[in-house]
Order: sequence, then C-alpha cells, then structure tokens
Amino acid sequence: MILADKHPEQNNRLATLDSYLVLDTGSEADFEDIVTLASKICDVPVSLISLVDDERQWFKARVGFEPSETSLDKSVCSHAVLQTDFLEIQDMATDTRTLDNPLHTGAENLKYYAGANLVAPNGMPIGTLCVLDTKPRKLTNFQRQALMTLSRQVVIQLELRKRLLQEEALRGEIDHRVRNSLQTIASIMRVASRKVTDPDAVEVLQLVERRLGAVASLHSELMGRDGEGSVDTKLYLERVVKLLSDVAPDNIEIRAAAVDAVLDARKASAIGMIISEFVANSIKHAFPDGRKGTVDISLVKPSRQGWTLVCKDDGVGRKEDDASTLRKDAGLGQMLMSSAASQIDGQLKYDVRGSGTV
Repeated sequence: MILADKHPEQNNRLATLDSYLVLDTGSEADFEDIVTLASKICDVPVSLISLVDDERQWFKARVGFEPSETSLDKSVCSHAVLQTDFLEIQDMATDTRTLDNPLHTGAENLKYYAGANLVAPNGMPIGTLCVLDTKPRKLTNFQRQALMTLSRQVVIQLELRKRLLQEEALRGEIDHRVRNSLQTIASIMRVASRKVTDPDAVEVLQLVERRLGAVASLHSELMGRDGEGSVDTKLYLERVVKLLSDVAPDNIEIRAAAVDAVLDARKASAIGMIISEFVANSIKHAFPDGRKGTVDISLVKPSRQGWTLVCKDDGVGRKEDDASTLRKDAGLGQMLMSSAASQIDGQLKYDVRGSGTV
C-alpha cells in the first residue's frame, strides 16, 4: 500500500485548510449542489468534496459514498494534491498509487478516479473535487473542464464562508467592546449618583444611566441583525424591559408584549427612551411605601398608518382634579418622553386617574 508523500509545504497547506474552519461542519446546500452537479456532468456514481487533513480526508459534501471521512491509506486525493491541478487515473488497477488501495480492492470496488485540486488564493491545495466510478473510463475534455470549473466554485464558496465567519467574529468583538464600554460608563454614573446630594443632579445622573442602558439594548439588537439598521421589536422590547426589571424594586413587576415585527433604529431608540422614562417615573411615584404593583408595556401595529405604544401602571395615579396639572409640573423624564415622541412624528397622550397612569 503506497501512502502519498507529504506535501512539500505541508505545514502551510494544513494552516490554510484550518483557516477555513470547515472541517467537521454540517451539510451546506451550496456544496451539496456542486457534488450533485459534478456527478451528473461526469456521469459517475460518486462525487466528493474531499479536504485532505494531516491524518485523514474529510468530505464536506458527498454523493454515492457513505463514510464522512477515511484514513489516508484510502485516500487518492492525498496523491492528487501533489499534482499541479488535476489527477486522472483511468484504471486504478494499473496505477502503482492505487492498485492496492482499499477503495479499489475492498467492497467499494472503485476503479476510476479524477480529481481537480481545490487551490486556495495563496496557492495551497487543500483537497479536491473528485469523481469516482466502478469501471475504468476517461473524462471528455468538456467533463474535465467542467470539473475544474466546479472546483474553483468550491474554493469561492469556502472563501465566502470564511469571510462571513470573520465578519461575524468582528461584529461580536465590536458588540462586546461597546457593551463593556457602556456598562463601565453606567457603573461610573451609578457610583457618582451615590455621592451627589442635589436631587436634580441625582435625577440627571439616573436618567443618563437609563439612557445608556437603552442604547446598549438597541446596539445589541442592531448587531444581532447584522447591522441592517433595524431591530426585531419583540426581542428589543424584551431586552429593554429586562434591563429595567433588573434595577426595579422587588415589589414592582414589569411586563412586556410586542408584535413580532421590524422597526428602524431611529424609532426603536425613541421608543426605548419613552419606555425607560415611563418605568422610572412609575417606580418613583406610583408605588409608595413598598406597595406592590405592575407596569405593563405593549407595542402593537393596528394599521399601516402607525404603531401604538402603551405604557401603563396600576399605581396610585392622581386624583381627577390633579390630572390637569400634569404638564405644569412635568419632570425631566416626562419632557424627554414628549421630545422622543415628537422626534418620530408621534403623539403622546396621558390618562392619569386614581387607578394608575397610562
């Protein structure tokens, strides 16, 4: 049994293969389509995308062949990667490299092999797109050219897959750093507010902290949608409410419900501010002396004309004759809610009564 020699640049070749992060991954339609097409064009029962590792060959896609990998003593592709671009063995019984190969002498009884090398942009062959048959044969010029063309398509797909993975990793790193930075700033604001005695200054510091939390939530959702400039309303609302729940007193429950839709980042940012300030006001005013209660947030789209955001609590509310004074003694949070609504062409409406605020 003749094992193929190691490639002259084996370390570089293996490093190139490893850089694709493709070994032992699941089935992918783009690669399955290529082996199916190769099998039909060459009129053979077996077609493989074979990646030649240090001690095995692993198949990213396969047609007509059951194992997902084999040891190199069964590998013809390990011989092929030593060629310039293409290896064809018309009868494996007459070639010293394959005459005692278990794929030829064993139950598979394969007699024909043709492989077009998968050559990475740095010139390193990482495997082959190969076809095999149970009888000796020879490819036509068209079939040979088609196999080589398809092998280049495999490399293009691998490169595309690699770049997508790199971009995903980069987005993840950016997301991690931004969230860490926002959390650090929020922590600084929290510590600073403990040392400040001026009520107005404390309110501003707490407002900034809440705003940072809303921005962090928006950022995470935007990153999750690959930077499309929009967010999933349901996930975003849940994230904002969870952040607010984490800092709410134990006697207050915050609940959220939203339609499963997409909202652009500008509207989502304004909605996040309105929710944050409403919840902050409810925590501050609606549940005195440890009174238990709930704050409910819902976001629906009843028509094509617009969205409806409803924020309500079941706190102490205000007396009927005090409701008219709401605008006069509005705090900073209420002014920010009005500002946020106007930024997205929205109308902010209050319903304040003894049973709570809406």
